[in-house]
Parts: sequence; C-alpha cells; structure tokens
Amino acid sequence: MKGILFILFVFTSCLPVNGESLDNLLPQQQTGADTSITDDPAEDSIIAEVLKTKAPPQKEKIQYFSQVTKYGFKNLFAQYNYNPALPYSAQVNPNAEGYMQDYLKLHSDHLLKMKGWGQPYFNLIDNILSQYGLPRELKYLAVIESNLSTGATSWKGAGGPWQFMPYTARDYGLVVNGYYDERRDYYKSTHAAARYLLTLYSQMHDWLLVIAAYNGGPGRVYSAIKKSGSRNFWSLQYYLPAESRNHVKKFIATHYVMEGTGGITTTPNLAGKNGIGANPYDKKPDLTEEEMAAASTQSISGKFNSLVITKNLSMDIVQFNRYNPDFDNMMALNGNYDLRLPADKMQLFLANKYAILNECVQLLLGDNPAPPSNQVTYPAKNSKKKRS
Repeated sequence: MKGILFILFVFTSCLPVNGESLDNLLPQQQTGADTSITDDPAEDSIIAEVLKTKAPPQKEKIQYFSQVTKYGFKNLFAQYNYNPALPYSAQVNPNAEGYMQDYLKLHSDHLLKMKGWGQPYFNLIDNILSQYGLPRELKYLAVIESNLSTGATSWKGAGGPWQFMPYTARDYGLVVNGYYDERRDYYKSTHAAARYLLTLYSQMHDWLLVIAAYNGGPGRVYSAIKKSGSRNFWSLQYYLPAESRNHVKKFIATHYVMEGTGGITTTPNLAGKNGIGANPYDKKPDLTEEEMAAASTQSISGKFNSLVITKNLSMDIVQFNRYNPDFDNMMALNGNYDLRLPADKMQLFLANKYAILNECVQLLLGDNPAPPSNQVTYPAKNSKKKRS
C-alpha cells in the first residue's frame, strides 16, 4: 500500500499545482474548424527536460505525457487517437478518405509486403517512442521518409531511416562525419527522431502539422497558419508546399494500410493477399529444398526479438524472415516458436541463447542503452552505409 501511495505522489508531483483534475488539464475537443494551442506547463516541462537531458522522461511522467500527446491527432481521428477495435472509416476525418483510397490503389502491394517484413522494425520503433510518451502512429513517418531503409539517402543529403540532414542529426546528438554516420543506426537515430519530433510538437501541438514541418520546416507551416488564419491542417493545407501537403497525406494513407485491417481485408481482391487476412499458422518458410534440408530447427520460448537475434548472428533480417515467417507476431501471440536457421547460425544461436534473450528483454523494457559504436547495428533491407 505504501508503494502505491509513493507512486501516486511521484506521478502527481509532475502536474501543475493548481487543484485541477487530469481531465481538466488535458485539451478538450474543439467544435470549430480551427484549433488553438493549449498552454500546459506540465507538458512543456517534460519536453524541456527531454531536450535538455537528451534522454526519455522519467517513467512516472510518461503515462501523463502520453495522454497529452495523443490529442495531437485531434484533426485526424474523431476520438483523438486510433482504436483498432472500431471500423477505420468511422474514426478518420472524412477529408482523408478519398486520398487514402487513391493511395491504396497505387501503393498497397508495396505497403502490405512491408507490413510483414517490417514488423521487427516497427516493434523496435514502438518501444522507443513509448519511452518518450509519443503516439506509436508516428512510426509510419519512417516508412514515408525512407521505406525503413538505413541506406536511404536523399538528393539533398538526408540519410538513414528518419532522413536526418547532417546538421540536424548533430543537433540531436548523432555522430556524422567522414568515418561514422549514426543516422544509419536504427536505435540511436530513432531516439534522436523522438527528441526532434518533441521539439516540433512543442511548437505545433498538432501531429499533422508536425509531419508537415518535418518535411518542409516549421517556417513554411507558420506561414501557412498566418495566411489561412487556422491551425487545422485541412483548412491550411493548400497554403503549404505541395510536397509537405502530400507528405502528411502519405502518412495518413500509410497508417490506413498498416492499421486499418478492416478496410484492407474487406477490399475486393486484397483479402488474403500477401498473407494479409490469412491464418498466420499457415505461413510456411520460403526456402528451397536444399535450404530446408540444411536447416536446423529448435523450439524456443520467451521474449525473443528477431532484430536482436539477427544482430547477434550477423544475419540479414530478410533472410531470417524467409526461414521464420511472422516470427515476432507469433512470439507475441504464443510465447513460443519453432526457430529455423542454417546449421551454422543455429549453433551460434544456441551458444549465445541466454545472452540474446537477456538483450531482447532489456530492449523490451526500455532499459537497453544505445549500442556502442563498435557494436554491429541493426540490419535493414538494402542497408548500405553511405558517408555524408
């Protein structure tokens, strides 16, 4: 009982001391077309703490902060954030639906495939975003920025899964020089991206505007706000550059494809396509007869993560997924899996099994520090280091 009272005391100590309840502190839904920034000293204090220490906020503050930041999606979802238990079309802003359907026709094959092979990356990003109290929907920003590729480099010089420019990367604690480029380290760059997103959120207090600013810079968003007289993305969108406007819509459509399972599985000719909507127990390894004959199988249980396994085995994640389809989802669902690996990789796994499991658990708990620079970084599809 004393422990519970202590937790409640610590949690409430991070809130403004003005007698208001948590419900009164959180922003309320706006009935008009425009939205205004709600001044929240507790929220501003947490963001300032993160940016000063360059580390996630204290754990007792995350629950409050995550409840605040979800309201940044007030112009996208009717109830502020997405509820997978309800039909997607019943939640999303009607302004987004037409664009989502058009985008689905053009890009559904690519995104549905990524929904499978990208799951380990989404799990990793989810874990880090949750440490900062950020909405997990933001992981799809890495999809539209880079297709989750650490080797992605834009013509402007932005690099890595979060497409940091060198000067922005350095501002947020990443090493970028002629010898090493931490923009291409999934773990470190995602922590930096979380802090950068918080910086933009402290200015915009609206995630759709944050995504526009992430693409085109805060100045262009402020200019659109001034010209339109609104902070509602749907009202100011045509005052933004076309690239930034479409960046937001790509994010929305990608979220729809990845999360709106009801909309996808009920769409004609898409049900069961690329394994979506199919029974996960029916998925088979995509191996040749020779590979199958040379593979070893071991039943495992525990909180194993495919990215940690492949890192320790120096194995490409795409190859791992061929041997072990839907590994992370099935482990999360059942807690066990018949792991299949090439014989030499299986020997290495068994020799380091408990060290790998310990690293997986630490990553899940958010207690795993960023890997040192001499450690193998998480692999990615088409991951090829490029110097800035």
